[in-house]
Amino acid sequence: MAEVEVPAAAVATTIPEAAEATEGGAAAEAKGPHKLHRQWTFWYDIQSKPKPGAAWGTSLKKAYTFDTVEEFWSLYDQIFRPSKLSGNADFHLFKAGVEPKWEDPECANGGKWTVPCNRKATFENMWLETLMALIGEQFDETEDICGIVASVRARGDKLALWTRTASNEAVQVNIGKKWKDVIDYNDKITYTFHDDSRREKPSRGGRYTV
Repeated sequence: MAEVEVPAAAVATTIPEAAEATEGGAAAEAKGPHKLHRQWTFWYDIQSKPKPGAAWGTSLKKAYTFDTVEEFWSLYDQIFRPSKLSGNADFHLFKAGVEPKWEDPECANGGKWTVPCNRKATFENMWLETLMALIGEQFDETEDICGIVASVRARGDKLALWTRTASNEAVQVNIGKKWKDVIDYNDKITYTFHDDSRREKPSRGGRYTV
């Protein structure tokens, strides 16, 4: 199928149509859908100039929750490719029931591994490899993982892998090492605590490095 370009401004209106197509495709699957171990949810955040007094996260929208391989590929192919975004925008894939916010109970005591990337093709490939590793339960510490964020920025794109228990260094280091293998990344990456990030004067540098 030829790729259909979806402008960032049109993502919000395209998602319901893609969801309907996904549901129809899954229902028509002759051998039945291939179930995942758990449900996952795609979110998106198309960031425009915020309205005065608007709280952080008001532009964050839940897109679609899925639990089959077929649904995942339909949603990814139609919408959730970073190359479809322009300007400042984020795509998120989180476990169902977990919101990609510091305030969520599953994220409140966690942190994130961050990987910067300036090459669009490499960035998109790392995003896809991470998505497949998450829904395929490839991490030994999968219960500590909350989700992944792809951030498209003019100054440079980045991926952030969110986890639950920032204070458990051994678990976070194992996740960081596995993630580097998954995305074939050789440079050092750092882990930061959400508590550090939300301070008025965030501390520089990361708590852990692999």
